Amino acid sequence: METQVHGWTLGEIAAMVGGELKGPADLRITRVVPAGYDDPSGVTFAESEKYLAKCLSSNVGAVIVQKGHGTVDRPAIYVDSPRAAFGYLLSRFARPLPLASGVHPTAIVSPGANVDSSAAIGAYAVVESGASIGAGSRIYPFAYVGEACTLGEGCIVFPHAVLYQDVVMGARCVVHSGAVLGADGFGFVWDGKKQFKVPQIGGVIIGDDVEFGANTCVDRATCGETMIGRGTKLDNLVQIAHNVTVGEDTVLAAQVGVGGSTSIGDRVSIGGDSAVADHVSIGDGVVIGGRSGVFQDLDEPGEYLGLPPLPIVSAMRVMALQTRLPELFKRLKQLEDEVEALRRNE
Repeated sequence: METQVHGWTLGEIAAMVGGELKGPADLRITRVVPAGYDDPSGVTFAESEKYLAKCLSSNVGAVIVQKGHGTVDRPAIYVDSPRAAFGYLLSRFARPLPLASGVHPTAIVSPGANVDSSAAIGAYAVVESGASIGAGSRIYPFAYVGEACTLGEGCIVFPHAVLYQDVVMGARCVVHSGAVLGADGFGFVWDGKKQFKVPQIGGVIIGDDVEFGANTCVDRATCGETMIGRGTKLDNLVQIAHNVTVGEDTVLAAQVGVGGSTSIGDRVSIGGDSAVADHVSIGDGVVIGGRSGVFQDLDEPGEYLGLPPLPIVSAMRVMALQTRLPELFKRLKQLEDEVEALRRNE
């Protein structure tokens, strides 16, 4: 397997992204780079004058710019959406982790598992009895797929990811390294002497095109299912507790924690380091800023921030006022002293 990308000429890249080239078509590009990188063989993009100036101050080989923009002093490709074109190029330059086809001799695949002939199972991976691996799916070395787990076609399970039991996954899902799906939910009851463990016997159901970041955890349900909807993306270090339901096309950033039996709707975005309490309902189209704490239902679509979350405009006003608290406290104390002095002089 090749370990490097040899690149393409500018003419070939312009054809790939459907853009108009102004510059030498035979210039070979071997890297995609951020704005400001000095790389004569690199290509970057600019959506604004600020970033275009940053690009042009460097020694980058070429830049992707908005169609209709004036001439720049660099080979340029003019497109309708520079960001989308750059994203497409990233996909072309990306190198997948190497994984040979078929089942590696050191992998342990139960005779009771159903592995499609087009799937790949890496070294020292384990696939337990009753598991089903769909067409074109890739299980990387040291990954574990537990009994009665089902992976649809085109799924990827990266090294050291773990699917305990009864995890049913749709097509084209991605589970990054260290992620754990289907571990026990956090269920304990104080019996007067000690914490008594409540058995967690449910499962996890995952829709198509869901991605789990590194070291993210999705707990199995106490009974029934924890559910993650189609197209939802979970960043690294996200915690989803037992019996949570997450809708479709929702995005949870790093270090978001969601308490048990909470319901999160479709097209919800939750910023990093936020907490959602148990038994809370968040409606469709809600956007919650980072480091927020949600302890009651949020049903109305809109942008929220804070603890408790307030509509974004109100939250920003509160934050602005917080910086003035020492001054306001001092003024209030002066007013109290003046009122007290007037009372003494009556």
